[in-house]
Amino acid sequence: MWLPFLSAERLAKSRRRRPDANSDDSPLVLVKKERSALRVDALDRKAVALGLTPGMTLADAKARAPHLSVAQADAEADERLMLRLAAFCEQFTPLVALDPPCGLALDITGCAHLFGGDAAMRTSVLQAMAHLSLTGRAAVAGTPDAARALARFGETAVAPPGEDEIFARPLSIAALEAPRETSIALTRVGLTTLGDLADRSSAAPTARFGAETMRRLTRILGREDARLTPLRPLPDCMVERRFAEPFLDLSAIEHVLRPLIAEAMGLLEKRGEGGRAFEARFFRADGAVRALYFETGAPSRNVEALLRLFRLKADALADPLDPGYGFDVIRFCVLNVETLGQSQIGFERRDAPESDFADLVDRLAARFGRERVLRFAAHETHDPIRAAAYVRTASPSSSPDSWPKPAPGEPPLRPLFLFDPPQPIETMAETPDGPPIHFKWRRLRHLIARAEGPERIAPEWWRDTVGRERRTRDYYRLEDRDGHRFWVFREGLYESEAAAPRWFLHGLFA
Repeated sequence: MWLPFLSAERLAKSRRRRPDANSDDSPLVLVKKERSALRVDALDRKAVALGLTPGMTLADAKARAPHLSVAQADAEADERLMLRLAAFCEQFTPLVALDPPCGLALDITGCAHLFGGDAAMRTSVLQAMAHLSLTGRAAVAGTPDAARALARFGETAVAPPGEDEIFARPLSIAALEAPRETSIALTRVGLTTLGDLADRSSAAPTARFGAETMRRLTRILGREDARLTPLRPLPDCMVERRFAEPFLDLSAIEHVLRPLIAEAMGLLEKRGEGGRAFEARFFRADGAVRALYFETGAPSRNVEALLRLFRLKADALADPLDPGYGFDVIRFCVLNVETLGQSQIGFERRDAPESDFADLVDRLAARFGRERVLRFAAHETHDPIRAAAYVRTASPSSSPDSWPKPAPGEPPLRPLFLFDPPQPIETMAETPDGPPIHFKWRRLRHLIARAEGPERIAPEWWRDTVGRERRTRDYYRLEDRDGHRFWVFREGLYESEAAAPRWFLHGLFA
């Protein structure tokens, strides 16, 4: 689909919304600066009828039509509008890609029969654009390049399967969209249509104009296919509900979503899978598209739980869900799936504690955001400062199995509570390199009954920044005469790193 007057129609629509809008019927051109000159970048239908073309200078355009209305081109606004239109066209097919300039490519394989065939689907798409006050040209063909050429340079609406070349051969050589010099050179030797070029041997044109020109020709003729890359990946499972009249009752939206979610979960159950990431998309009649994304910490097929997550996500929206003129389509997508077998239900028909915990995490994530629900995870390092970090609850690295387990009957190597930063203490030791026999912390003196160590931990030199000094630490596990257990370290080696190493309390054992 090609929108030849996109920029001008976008600007005209925004002008009509202004309170001081006036009825200016003069032709409109949008200009941009190129090489110190203002050149026409886009035009409306009236300007095209006057013989104006993109690329000509504004002075030439004014000489031909002095009553022109001139505005500044805005490429970023055009791109934002194209992205919104691409999202809007996903109600026809989930495979939509941008086709610049001012074009969209829709892969309608397996979708056209839902609209009554290729021709009826093309008509539905163009009618949707007309409803948005946009002029469109569309063509259906077997390859994206053939459809682009027919939409922009031809009059064919639908090319029957396998007949792309028949309808593409009469097209002007301009359909190659080659550089201007190439088009002029081909025309001068009498090759005015794609059919004329296709009848010649490809050796000479390839040597003269390059392989890309001939590759473009073979794709337009349907001899070579190049699949499009959609803006969004295809979901693993997708169900939708279309309405004959726009759906306006926002209070009854869950009554629409419940059967959609149940249908999607039924499909996943047949495949032995469960969903991890979900999205509900709402296509409004005015072209706006709203999407609510939520995910679960474990694969799920629980319809009521997913409805609850949707409700929490909708309630947490800063911009509430608004039907506007109504929803034409409501779609539920499962974006990510994992294997999920059947679970055995107990005699009391109660979920396992792990399921309750996962449900709590999902509800917190739906309300506050998945990035704010964190847990500790172990890292592959001997440095106690970096041995644990916050990760998202749904992250694979957050599994409790990632924590090292002590040998049976052995005390833990690391305390549960760490001070940040470690707290300085005053110690007395029998030998300079030995453990303390007592230490003073927070005005209390602790007499040591048992000591174990040292555990020498050197700094990770590859992580240290320039100018930041890190010293070797000797850690000891201590127990005082009252049964309190501490994790202390001496910072710096005698003589080699420090003349008088300092002692610190780093953690407390339970």
